Amino acid sequence: MTGAFRVYRIELERIFTLRPAFAVLVIAVLIYSVFYPQPYRNEALRDVPIALVDQDDTDSSRQLARRLDASSDIAIAATLPDEVSAEREIFARNLYGLVIIPKYFERDLLHGRASPIALYADASYFLIYQRISGAVTAVARTMGAEVETARLIAAHVDPAIAAAVPDPLPLTAVTLFNPQGGYATYILPAAFVLILQQTLLIGVGLLGTHANPKLEELSPAQAGPYDRVLGKLLAYMTLQLFAVSFYLIALPYLYGLPRLGSPMAIAALAIPFVIAVSSLGMVIARLVRNPLAVQLLTAAVGIPFLFLAGFSWPSEAIPAWLKAAALALPSTSAINGLVAVAQLGATVADVRQQFLTLSALAGVYTVFAFFLEPRGYVTRKAILAR
Repeated sequence: MTGAFRVYRIELERIFTLRPAFAVLVIAVLIYSVFYPQPYRNEALRDVPIALVDQDDTDSSRQLARRLDASSDIAIAATLPDEVSAEREIFARNLYGLVIIPKYFERDLLHGRASPIALYADASYFLIYQRISGAVTAVARTMGAEVETARLIAAHVDPAIAAAVPDPLPLTAVTLFNPQGGYATYILPAAFVLILQQTLLIGVGLLGTHANPKLEELSPAQAGPYDRVLGKLLAYMTLQLFAVSFYLIALPYLYGLPRLGSPMAIAALAIPFVIAVSSLGMVIARLVRNPLAVQLLTAAVGIPFLFLAGFSWPSEAIPAWLKAAALALPSTSAINGLVAVAQLGATVADVRQQFLTLSALAGVYTVFAFFLEPRGYVTRKAILAR
């Protein structure tokens, strides 16, 4: 253990003295924590601009227009005379939708006939389309229910029965774990875990591919291959103790994200996650051996890791063989497990599968790192001797 602690001190010192590693493991972690969440601070889209073409121009059509504009999700930015004018604005990306109130809208309502309105929404941006469609649908249904209730009451139907007829199965929706129904609450906790993995993976890869004279001077008796790997893992664990606590405990408080998990449960999953990522970084460094190649490789796989984790794209839509292959990545199990523990209040027993997978990955990658460590140092010493 003396050798492992000797390596631990050397590697911890290198993290703060080797500029590329310090930039990734410390500076980048801080920069990401500040800048990455900023686009999502508003949580949800509000007041998406749309156009209105009112071909009826009656009290009922104007009332519908006022209700649409009063919705928090959309705003009537322009009232235009015809569809052609609205089409030009939408193609110019000044507006994202069009509501057309047809002629005889009020007359059909008064005669008890269906009076449909038309909605054209930009579906090239799904979040915008979802907001526009949901808001217009909700307003139309509410106004339609009120019209039908008033008609029944005028026909001397009991008001309680009249109110129940348009909506016999009222729905009460409760947004569990995401009270605002916002995108930030959904995306940021998972993205934080992926940021931790990518910065650690790149940083460890850079440390492993840059020369380490102090470590190379140690003889096998002073620090054998097992001491070297164990000492490095301890150094990375020390650094990640602060990074994981900052990202999974402090940042949710700063950004108002749900935080129902206990620090002990978060630590139980974070420890095998950090070991697995660190060992994988050491393995990559031994196989690639070039700092620039390590940076390019680990940076390039960031987006695939994002999709394979199954939170930006439904895991049910990923082919079975690809889902199985994704389990070899620590982020796949870590995102599902840590988000469930930190944000949803799950216990370690609830995420037992993710915990076991991360523990298995930590063991496998550490064994590979042990296996590759002697070969790397022997080769380097032989080259220096020549």
